[in-house]
Amino acid sequence: MTSVQANTAQKALAVNLDPRRYGSFAEIGAGQEVVRWFFRAGGAAGTIAKSMSAYDMSVSDAIYGECERYVCRQRMEDMLDHEHRLNLERLKEKRGDTTAFFAFADTVSARNFHGTNDCHGWMGIRFQAHPRDEDSQIIIHVRMLDTENSLQQEALGIVGVNLLYGAFFLNHEPDQLIESLLDDLSTRRIEIDMIEFSGIAFRHVDNRVMSLRLVQLGLSNSAMFSASGEVMQPSEVLYKKPILVQRGSFRPITHVNLDMLEAAHEKFTHEVDVEEEEVVTLAEITMRNLQANGDIDLRDFLARADTLAACGMTVLISDYFEYYRLAAYLARYTKKKIGITMGAGSLCELFDEKYYTQLDGGILESFGRMFKNDLKLYIYPLLNRETGELTMVDNLQIAPEIRKLYQYLVEKGCIEQLDNFNPLHLETFSREVLRMIQAGDSSWTEHVPEEVAEVIQDRGFFGCKSSAASQSSVMKRLERHSKPLGSLA
Repeated sequence: MTSVQANTAQKALAVNLDPRRYGSFAEIGAGQEVVRWFFRAGGAAGTIAKSMSAYDMSVSDAIYGECERYVCRQRMEDMLDHEHRLNLERLKEKRGDTTAFFAFADTVSARNFHGTNDCHGWMGIRFQAHPRDEDSQIIIHVRMLDTENSLQQEALGIVGVNLLYGAFFLNHEPDQLIESLLDDLSTRRIEIDMIEFSGIAFRHVDNRVMSLRLVQLGLSNSAMFSASGEVMQPSEVLYKKPILVQRGSFRPITHVNLDMLEAAHEKFTHEVDVEEEEVVTLAEITMRNLQANGDIDLRDFLARADTLAACGMTVLISDYFEYYRLAAYLARYTKKKIGITMGAGSLCELFDEKYYTQLDGGILESFGRMFKNDLKLYIYPLLNRETGELTMVDNLQIAPEIRKLYQYLVEKGCIEQLDNFNPLHLETFSREVLRMIQAGDSSWTEHVPEEVAEVIQDRGFFGCKSSAASQSSVMKRLERHSKPLGSLA
């Protein structure tokens, strides 16, 4: 039975009929929506050791320990720890040779009576792929998009069954597992904006690649990971924080990228209501950029991710090509200041009306959406190497019919020129650096941070010639994700 052939009820029955699987369900909020499928499918006595809900906060604290928030990752992981440990303590000696134990947990905030809450939840499973095996784990964060509580509960139950079925029967194919999470659902009902694999069954999985899969498959419009490769849930990182974003291709990240970000950061932290220690800085890469040459090149993606990591950057992968959509996404999580830094060339493109033909209100509607939240653009100059002239905010060539709109935004302070840049970096252009790397011109190293140059040389990124040992290491990483991303579209 495959995930394509099986509906939700069939998946629940398949789990129940597998004599190896035995474990507990603990669900907080939205009812016992996942375990209900297994009770209804038949044969649940062979699968379910215990099912419980702890709706009362005091009861929940007494079982799992105190916490500040009840719908959060920490609470869900506490539930998994507690329930899985109890199963092993109580049952391992009696049936551990033939049973692969598991614990499933979720903590969810479904639509309340007034419809005023953020409808989201954490869901996870800790399991043994085989009897006596070391533990493995999958954690996801979901956003429920239905407008009725009953429909949200139904969708939650379905994605939970899909997660259990995937963990047991598709753990050797994580790509297929991710694709199966919305079986019998659609992206209009559930968004999965974070997934993390860990443990023995997923020892070869790169969670950055799995995050990219979410966006590429449409399960989410964005995904985020830290410099260490740790998958991050956007709402927990961005919640009530001032946010500074730089969009780019980062092929590779250069001194210009860092200078632009540092200059914008200096200006941003002097804004009213922006505390420097609270600022979240993001390097954003759009799916359109990753797919610029057709299907996504996994080697290229990992090269960008690793070189950004060398600079300590948190990376946001998004499907928000239009800046007003990016602004709306960020404003979902914060009411604090949002800053976007870009070059003067990108600013010129931003005012090209051809990008807004799909909106009834055209460019006016786009900018109305983008700047309605507390957003500001910080502009880095563009050097004309033939004339030595700098294109800046005050001399940017704008079409006459929208010149007044541009002037209005500048005068209002929505667009600010960066005057604290390092002129030594103005002659660096990423595309030229990339060509130099591929041509074997060693002077490319002068245009990137030292730690980035080391990563590129050691791992043979962007066509850089490296040692056989380094190439072998890169190939091993790629073989773990050998299925082309384009084939999943």
